[in-house]
Amino acid sequence: MLECREITKKYGRKTAVDQVSFCIEPGHIYAMLGPNGSGKTTLMKMAVSLVKPTSGAFYYKGQPVGVDSRREIAYMSTEPYFYNWMSAEDVGRYYQDFFEDFSMETYHALLERMELDPRTKTKAFSSGMMAKLKIAVTMARRAKVYLLDEPLNGIDLLARDEIIRSILEAANRDVALVISSHLVDELEKVVDTAIFIRESRLADVCEVEALRIMQGKSVVDRYREIYGHGGEQTC
Repeated sequence: MLECREITKKYGRKTAVDQVSFCIEPGHIYAMLGPNGSGKTTLMKMAVSLVKPTSGAFYYKGQPVGVDSRREIAYMSTEPYFYNWMSAEDVGRYYQDFFEDFSMETYHALLERMELDPRTKTKAFSSGMMAKLKIAVTMARRAKVYLLDEPLNGIDLLARDEIIRSILEAANRDVALVISSHLVDELEKVVDTAIFIRESRLADVCEVEALRIMQGKSVVDRYREIYGHGGEQTC
């Protein structure tokens, strides 16, 4: 469905992503793991053509990603991207104007679940409230691929449960979900595949259940092996 082929992204002398390849298939929930600066955000931005790769390409259904693929790929960035004058209700209208698959009914239901008042201006939102708003507006789309960059950042334990529940409600055999996070133990409960990015390169792709059964390891165990002091070299 969404394929990354030998992608490299350089900013001057710095290599943010280095010859990374993997495939995202429908019916799966992926964790994209790695410390800050490993390349996760750059990869997601290239997947929705917000950043142009130096070499290689992302393909969606066999075609290079671009304007057409954005109609079916929902991306939630780590940065706040709403105007200060907007209320939560305005944010929903903004998305409704841009995306045909956006459901205002679903959005309002998610706002209520997240305990967010549609009348409140985004400039008054705390970091935790903003994180919940971004999830609500992203998951109100009926997309085929969801790319969620650090959706659990700044969220307390109880709110995380609501966010994970909202994300999982979108999961089905026709949809792929990709979630990046530093909270590896939280994601391990819900994902079936883990993509490890280390120092801009692909370190490993693991099927979570196979990792448990065949190697007797958890995703947390594998994370420690790859990123711990003196961790394994990348592929």
